[in-house]
Amino acid sequence: MKQKANVTSALQKLAEKLTILNDRGIGMLTRIYNIKKACGDPKAKPSYLIDKNLESAVKFIVRKFPAIETRNNNQQLAQLQKEKSEILKNLALYYFTFVDVMEFKVYITKCIFSTMQTVNFDLTKNYLDLVVTYITLMMLLSRIEERKAIIGLYNYAHEMTHGSSDREYPRLGQMIVDYENPLKKMMEEFVPHGKSLQDALVSLQMVYPRRNLSADQWRNAQLLSLISAPSTMLNPAQSDTVRMRYIVIHVGFILCHAALNTDPAALSLWKLALQSSSCLCLFRDEVFHIHKAAEDLFVNIRGYNKRVNDIRECKESALGSMHRERRKFLRSALKELATVLADQPGLLGPKALFVFMALSFARDEIIWLLRHADNIQKKSTDDFIDKHIAELIFYMEELRAHVRKYGPVMQRYYVQYLSGFDAVVLNELVQNLSVCPEDESIIMSSFVNTMTSLSVKQVEDGEVFDFRGMRLDWFRLQAYTSVSKASLGLADHRELGKMMNTIIFHTKMADSLVEMLVETSDVSIFWHHIGDRSLSLCNMFLDEMAKQARNLITDICTEQCTLSDQLLPKHCAKTISQAVNKKSKKQTGKKGEPEREKPGVESMRKNRLLVTNLDKLHTALSELCFSINYVPNMMVWEHTFTPREYLTSHLEIRFTKSIVGMTMYNQATQEIAKPSELLTSVRAYMTVLQSIENYVQIDITRVFNNVLLQQTQHLDSHGEPTITSLYTNWYLETLLRQVSNGHIAYFPAMKAFVNLPTENELTFNAEEYSDISEMRSLSELLGPYGMKFLSESLMWHISSQVAELKKLVVDNVEVLTQMRTSFDKPDHMAALFKRLTCAYHVLKRMTIIGVILSFRSLAQEALRDVAMNVYELSSAAGLPCEIDPALVVALSSQKSENISPEEEYKIACLLMVFVAVSMPTLASNVMSQYSPAIEGHCNNIHCLAKAINQIAAALFTIHKGSIEDRLKEFLAVTFFISNTFTTQHLASSSLLKIGQETDKSTTRNRESVYLLLDMIVQESPFLTMDLLESCFPYVLLRNAYHAVYKQSVSSSA
Repeated sequence: MKQKANVTSALQKLAEKLTILNDRGIGMLTRIYNIKKACGDPKAKPSYLIDKNLESAVKFIVRKFPAIETRNNNQQLAQLQKEKSEILKNLALYYFTFVDVMEFKVYITKCIFSTMQTVNFDLTKNYLDLVVTYITLMMLLSRIEERKAIIGLYNYAHEMTHGSSDREYPRLGQMIVDYENPLKKMMEEFVPHGKSLQDALVSLQMVYPRRNLSADQWRNAQLLSLISAPSTMLNPAQSDTVRMRYIVIHVGFILCHAALNTDPAALSLWKLALQSSSCLCLFRDEVFHIHKAAEDLFVNIRGYNKRVNDIRECKESALGSMHRERRKFLRSALKELATVLADQPGLLGPKALFVFMALSFARDEIIWLLRHADNIQKKSTDDFIDKHIAELIFYMEELRAHVRKYGPVMQRYYVQYLSGFDAVVLNELVQNLSVCPEDESIIMSSFVNTMTSLSVKQVEDGEVFDFRGMRLDWFRLQAYTSVSKASLGLADHRELGKMMNTIIFHTKMADSLVEMLVETSDVSIFWHHIGDRSLSLCNMFLDEMAKQARNLITDICTEQCTLSDQLLPKHCAKTISQAVNKKSKKQTGKKGEPEREKPGVESMRKNRLLVTNLDKLHTALSELCFSINYVPNMMVWEHTFTPREYLTSHLEIRFTKSIVGMTMYNQATQEIAKPSELLTSVRAYMTVLQSIENYVQIDITRVFNNVLLQQTQHLDSHGEPTITSLYTNWYLETLLRQVSNGHIAYFPAMKAFVNLPTENELTFNAEEYSDISEMRSLSELLGPYGMKFLSESLMWHISSQVAELKKLVVDNVEVLTQMRTSFDKPDHMAALFKRLTCAYHVLKRMTIIGVILSFRSLAQEALRDVAMNVYELSSAAGLPCEIDPALVVALSSQKSENISPEEEYKIACLLMVFVAVSMPTLASNVMSQYSPAIEGHCNNIHCLAKAINQIAAALFTIHKGSIEDRLKEFLAVTFFISNTFTTQHLASSSLLKIGQETDKSTTRNRESVYLLLDMIVQESPFLTMDLLESCFPYVLLRNAYHAVYKQSVSSSA
């Protein structure tokens, strides 16, 4: 009994040892891998290995490794004396990592055992995983070229500091020398344990071939299909196999190569493995070319010519076509599986095995492609470049998402499965055992009791399950029921082994779903192959996706803008004409024009199979947006990427460019889109962008706010012109310039600027850009800020004109001063008037000012209609004001330091005198005739009324005078009361003088000019008709109106 207890105890410890050593092995591999990468990077490599001053000493240590003659070579090693303490400090981490590798190797060799059985899944898997870890570790160690230099330098520094070598150095140095060729050395090491390894590897002959079937075999077997057999859809999927690192087959048979000559099953299994892959993954992005390594080893062994030929044959047949077809099959299979599970997530319970099989197969094929694409010379490019690999990864992510989302559903299913079925079946199997020792019986009973105690309520209450102890007990049980002298031989009770393996899988479904997902579908190895490029590649990939989505959206917007353009009023003329012709009784001899298609015809479908270009664009966009919206954030090397922000950023940039582009501004021809048409296109564009919210969760309102607000400024955030600057420039430099040239007139009755008949016809119709609807569209596009900029630009032009007018006043200041006090002396006034220069230019510039103010009035009225609730400190928002603040600000900036305020005030007064005394000259102009139809003059002199009132109000506000009092004084004081005369009085006296003229050419439009006085008073908030009557009889105005209306009727007749 004591001997049995010792054996049992030892076997129980074996389970723990295998578990601990495998976990420890992953840590050791990571440390060695990091050392190799650090030594391969000039920036991270220890400085002592690249220091030119230490180069000769390092070469000497490497050449003599592991022995170092410190006494006889002081000259070569003298430089190291100064650095010994730093070397000890900085190389300790590297050195003791190598020491840990040496100790780990010792533990592994002690853990090898002799008996393996196929049903011992856990024991076989952990044993072979440990073998793979050991092989990988020693191969990675041999790839660190600087290992001898690091170990030798540390030991030399230790000896110089402490007077003796490190105690681990002799064994460590010998291990490094022995493992110069790790495979060859391990072949010698595994000779005593070859039978154990051979048995373990051959036990995979029923498992590995099933993992290595072709795509056609998978397809014929309906692998992973839930709908191929509807009647069995709810039946739980079962399997008696286990997943492991199959690299052990490739390398394991090299270590026990004698089996290849004596066991046909071993040879067949090895050749099958060699045909599946040419490049094996050791750890992360470290790879191993199996064919070359095996051939180099066997070519030197006598009697192995056949094996060398086998290797060469397998290398030729190890092509990528089989894997290409597998990926093609897996794409469709995973898509079907993900679609069915999305519709019926309850199937995740019985068919969980299918999900993890699918993830495992797909992950293996992805990693195979990644490994071979980077490390194999391609014979066929198509086999190693897969444009659809992203689709396969996507379906993997879909399945992973289903498992994470419906984890509680799976837990509920398997908790019921364990308690209601597995516990009952296991209990029956244990009861039917002919022999069951006490220890084994206690463990088996604990399994049954653990499963029986489970309930669905635990899942509903959110209880956390932990079956790791149960799985470790099963591992222990496998260990001491597998020896040849065991009372309960697991090899004789295969059904019990299979049942327990199934139960272990079910427990993992209840407590380790996340770990299972990592084990079967983790593709984080991608980052190690990509390396430092991962951040830039991720950025580039997301940027490219956003660009493609943006381009599709732009194409859709273009289509929608075209459709919206068909609804514009300008396109209805032909339709109306065709309708009129149909009703007409008169039949034309010619065949009529073909009937024009009406808007909306594109929406009429006679066949559902008909796919328009817009349909294709929407389909492509929905797929792209689904991808962009799939995850809110992506973490890469502690950097967070937000795919939606990429799309938002690109939409902002494109929307900005599109708005400016839709203006169709041509600087050469000065052509630009009508504001109403641009507004229609922008609204169509915005409608499409708003629909994007149906595809992807982005705040499109933020895009609108950012873009449209920038368009109300002179330049956008990139320093590019905006629609505000383009339209401001066009209205100022094109439309208003043509007004001043006499080609366009402002018609107050129409509240628009209209083209005049001229020899050179203009390329645009002014009315189509300046009527009330267009100005409202302009106001809606530019907004209060944009209209404010337009107003400021207009004010700048006005201030420029006023500056020129002041210069003319200064040139005539003496004459004007005399005229201001001599208006009651007709002869003297006539003589003074002849001395005036540039009277025409004064009226011309004042007319230009009036035109600009009239245009500004239209713009502000339109803004007031569009934005009733916006009050931007008076006129900036289009609200009326008696004194234009913008004009006051513009004219205030003209103050000169060289002129006193009194002189400025005098110039302002004389400017009004200049305008007043120049007005009679307007009667001689043919174009000064007043037209009742347009309520104005064709040469725009009616705009003088607005110019005189607003300029006077602004100038006298600047000089801090009372505008109302001053204008009343100017109008009221006559030459009978005072010697001070106003601008209005001067104007009336001057106009009365026209009636005394006898020259018909001088008085041809006398009545039309008279009407200017009425317009000035009507426009002014400070003057009244009573004041006008006191200096200019109303009967003259009445007769003037009668005359111009009579003249208008006779002209039209």
